[in-house]
Amino acid sequence: MLSRLVSPISTNLHTHFRRIFVARCVLPQMGSENLGLVQKSNSASLRLINVSGFKTDLLEIHSRNPRLHVLFVPGNPGVVSFYTEFLESLYELLGGTASVTAIGHISHSQKDWESGRLFSLQEQINHKINFIEQELRDVKVPIVLVGHSIGSYISLEIFKRSQEKVVYCIGLYPFLAVDTASSIQSSIRRISASSSLCAILSSMGAFLGMLPSQITRLIVKNSIGKSWSSSAIEVLCTHVLQYHTLRNILFKAMTEFQKLPEKPDWEFINKKKKQIAFMYGLDDHWGPLHLYEEIKKQVPDVALEIESKGHTHAFSCSEAGSTWVAQRVSSLINNYYLFNYAKSDV
Repeated sequence: MLSRLVSPISTNLHTHFRRIFVARCVLPQMGSENLGLVQKSNSASLRLINVSGFKTDLLEIHSRNPRLHVLFVPGNPGVVSFYTEFLESLYELLGGTASVTAIGHISHSQKDWESGRLFSLQEQINHKINFIEQELRDVKVPIVLVGHSIGSYISLEIFKRSQEKVVYCIGLYPFLAVDTASSIQSSIRRISASSSLCAILSSMGAFLGMLPSQITRLIVKNSIGKSWSSSAIEVLCTHVLQYHTLRNILFKAMTEFQKLPEKPDWEFINKKKKQIAFMYGLDDHWGPLHLYEEIKKQVPDVALEIESKGHTHAFSCSEAGSTWVAQRVSSLINNYYLFNYAKSDV
């Protein structure tokens, strides 16, 4: 009975919706089974604020005596709750010496606060810069930007316009430039450019989200969420499977392809190479290895590494992936801080 009910939905999703979303959130392969998970004593808290008149989700952990403030910018979907495990692990690995804030994208949310309005990549960039000016204006400690996927590109754009406050920028599985050789990117580009197809896909996803929660979770778990944590599946069901969220995911994707160049901003990366780090994945069409090689050639002194544990682009959808990436990010931040600030703290 259940299989007959869900079969038509899952079949359609496999041909369209799955193609879009899985391309954004590639199923993570679990890393070492012996990877120790970080013991967390502080939980991240969600807060809803207004940034330039737009409702904005924040995920925060505050340090009592911070030396740094880490600002995390998500990918697309830009739902901060996908990154809870990662942010909590990062806070603990930094020893509570840094406050950590993740800022969501406008209208990538459970509720349709903006009444169906669609927001472009540039509008989302401006939103993050406005947040720094509004909420972090009085922060006295240095700001470290950490971005995932297109959030890496957004972080670099923030860095360009907030150089007096930002001291370091880390890009995780970065989507910095359009790869014209990627058939997956080409397919998503064509789909996202069709408003009628985007409306159909968003309606299909929203219909799935309106089914009884047990059925929705079962479909997600047995399709795109086979390796995901239960919390990641919950976030997908409650936040992503909403018509307004899906429309904004696709609209933002369309504007990403319109705005992103075919080559990163080599001039800025080279200028700030001591303050920038990138971590690429082994099999990631958003951040292909040929771009890793090009960065290594164009900016040989920039901090650059390849994640080889198999967590891939959707690292935050598994607890092991969240912990492993948090370990690498904390190591990069600690090394930068020790080299640049430790002497002044003595």
